[in-house]
Parts: sequence; C-alpha cells; structure tokens
Amino acid sequence: MIRHIVFFTAPAENLDEVRAGLSILTAIPHARLLEIGTNVKTDQLGTDVDLVVYGEFDDEAALAAYKAHPDYQRSIDLVRPIREMRMAADYESDAAVKQPLG
Repeated sequence: MIRHIVFFTAPAENLDEVRAGLSILTAIPHARLLEIGTNVKTDQLGTDVDLVVYGEFDDEAALAAYKAHPDYQRSIDLVRPIREMRMAADYESDAAVKQPLG
C-alpha cells in the first residue's frame, strides 16, 4: 500500500477556498481512502501546516491513476494560485506490520 500525505499552508483569507479546492480530490475513485483535514495545531513544536491531504492507494499504479484523473488537475488549478507552501510524501506501508515505539 502507498500512503500519500500532502501538507499545505494558506493565508487565512484563502483557507476555506483552498480546502474546497482540495475537497475535489475526494471524488477521484482510485484511492482506498482520501481525506482532507484541517490541522488542529496542538503540537508543541510545529503548527505551521494548515491543511492535510491523506490518501491510501493499493499500489503505485493506483496513485498514478489518481494523479492522472482530470479532477486532480482541476484541484491544482484552483488551489495553486491561492496557497502558500505545499510539501508531499509518498511511502510504502505494510499496514499489517506494527513496530513498537521506543
């Protein structure tokens, strides 16, 4: 499984519009799960991020199909001009394997 996480910052006056533009992504059918979340900013070391896109995909092909969907580009076209920072990470995950912390 591929986990896809993207962090965004946006000016306060554009935050609702950025969230609405990102919400377009939830209609794309290639993800197992896709969420748009607002950072609750409770971490004591960093509260810079405003919005998070979190997705789970069966494999790299599913993630590529998601990114090739026309709604993906539509979301980019709406969000890019009004957001500030965007930082993304994709990683392979074996959800069945849990490692202890510490």
